[in-house]
Amino acid sequence: MAQNGSRNIITEFVITGFDTLEKPVFIGVVILTVYILVMLANLANICFILSDKRLHQPMYLFICNLAIVDILYCTSSCPTMIRVLVIGYKTISYVPCFVQMFVFGLSFVMELFTISIMAFDRLIAIVNPLRYHSILTNFRSVLLTFMLWILGAATMAVVPGTVLPLTFCYSTLKYIFCDYAAVVRATCVDPNPYFNLMTVLTFFLLSGTFVFICVSYVKIVIVVVKMTSKSSKKKVFNTCFSHLIVIACYYGPTLVLVVLTRIGLNLSLEERHGLRVGTILGPSLVNPFIYCFRTKEIRSRILRVFSKVGPNE
Repeated sequence: MAQNGSRNIITEFVITGFDTLEKPVFIGVVILTVYILVMLANLANICFILSDKRLHQPMYLFICNLAIVDILYCTSSCPTMIRVLVIGYKTISYVPCFVQMFVFGLSFVMELFTISIMAFDRLIAIVNPLRYHSILTNFRSVLLTFMLWILGAATMAVVPGTVLPLTFCYSTLKYIFCDYAAVVRATCVDPNPYFNLMTVLTFFLLSGTFVFICVSYVKIVIVVVKMTSKSSKKKVFNTCFSHLIVIACYYGPTLVLVVLTRIGLNLSLEERHGLRVGTILGPSLVNPFIYCFRTKEIRSRILRVFSKVGPNE
């Protein structure tokens, strides 16, 4: 729906990305169910870590931060999708739309930063185990995490910063929530330069963090190769395996989505939206379960909690 005036006339947008779905309510219920699982699993991880002083260590603080990021990542997008699909309420006001766009971008960046800093944590723990607790103290871990949030917010300020000055000609968003591409397409300008800018920024963030993670694991592999004890090698593998799964779950779908959309492969609107939803909910659901089942200390904490409410009472 075209508008002849400036962006000030448009006070709300209409999300139309799901209009072609045959069973929107069913899909909405599925997304709602997965979203609830994501929230419960990540909140449980946070509670387990914060309530047990023995888990107040850098690695678990980073796991806790990852859970917070996963919650924010899903909450910045899923409630809007669920509302559109289940209730049929498609409108979103101008300001909340821009807030959603910024928070979603910040969550995306913080996923990359958090996974990268967790690789750094594993690197220090394996390459220099005797000095691990002196190099990476709890205070330094919290400070580093705080600085990454500031860096992420500063990086993502470009998202609303490049769109706010633009004039809007359309009030409809042909996507599934207020992401950058949806909002830019609603403006009166040629969107391609803005898409190219975001592609460069996304590529820089993805490739930069991925290279950092790869270099960290190359150094870890070099140390492992030099080990003579099989039990030590197994311990290192168990230490890193959970993080490697998280890397695969996050970078895999994200890289596929970026590559497929930029090489010009013709995907239907439903396929694009499906990939988008998968990259948001998939890693956020898998991450907490990986650390619950693969991390001995968290698993033991969960078993202790359930044993207290068991039949022995």
